[in-house]
Amino acid sequence: MSQTQRPEIGATIDAGGIKTNYIEAGQGPAVVLVHGSGPGVTGYANWRLTMPVLAEQFRVVAPDMVGFGYTERPSGLRCDIDVWADQVVGLLDALGLERASVVGNSFGGAIALRVAARHPERVHKLALMGSVGVPFPLTEGLDAVWGYEPSVGNMRRIMDLFAYDRSLISDELAEVRYRASTEPGFQESYAALFPAPRQRWVDAMVTPDEQIRALPHETLVVHGREDRIIPLDTSLRLAELIDAAQLHVFGHCGHWTQIEWSAAFNRLLAGFLGD
Repeated sequence: MSQTQRPEIGATIDAGGIKTNYIEAGQGPAVVLVHGSGPGVTGYANWRLTMPVLAEQFRVVAPDMVGFGYTERPSGLRCDIDVWADQVVGLLDALGLERASVVGNSFGGAIALRVAARHPERVHKLALMGSVGVPFPLTEGLDAVWGYEPSVGNMRRIMDLFAYDRSLISDELAEVRYRASTEPGFQESYAALFPAPRQRWVDAMVTPDEQIRALPHETLVVHGREDRIIPLDTSLRLAELIDAAQLHVFGHCGHWTQIEWSAAFNRLLAGFLGD
């Protein structure tokens, strides 16, 4: 099958010792897009509606984080927030990028925060969408997502949790995402990432308040008002902690701001990154 038929499979690069699958588009200032942690997710699945718009102005890179997608799954590697942050920095190094703006979605927001806190000189601007990274009680929605057991029905239920507008979730989409979640090795690695009890994984991805307060970066914080996966309070807290933050809340929107409000979200993000 050709790469055009499998747009989620791009190039492979050694990012800090991890053979990382990534897709890339455009030219200009660098932007790294870090995906969320849903079952069967890839950089392409998460950012397919965002990349073409950003690529008009920027060099956009969307990796599959280790444990997800088509990136190598090294035997015995225990994935955690520092491993993922190191992978992003390793990706910058491998691509010869001294600095990039970093956009993190949900779980990817926690990674973006950790990269910015540990390596502030490597990050230009920061965008955090429905982000993990500050303390919050595990939601039923996130518990269901991380506890996913493969079936079309379970995938449909999880996708219903993600979207405010349930009409976005067709049986065909659920079937496609279910198939993605059952690619060889995918579910095994996914199930090993966030085993119950799951509050500990939320806590493990927290960056301390004092480190967040110290961030010098211009930061865009985005959240869906009706998000049932990550509570809106997390973004309110981030906007409070980060001095150079601006906050945008989309009404009638769940956890999928980049999909449910794709045109408005893309304008907002491109404008922020381009200012």
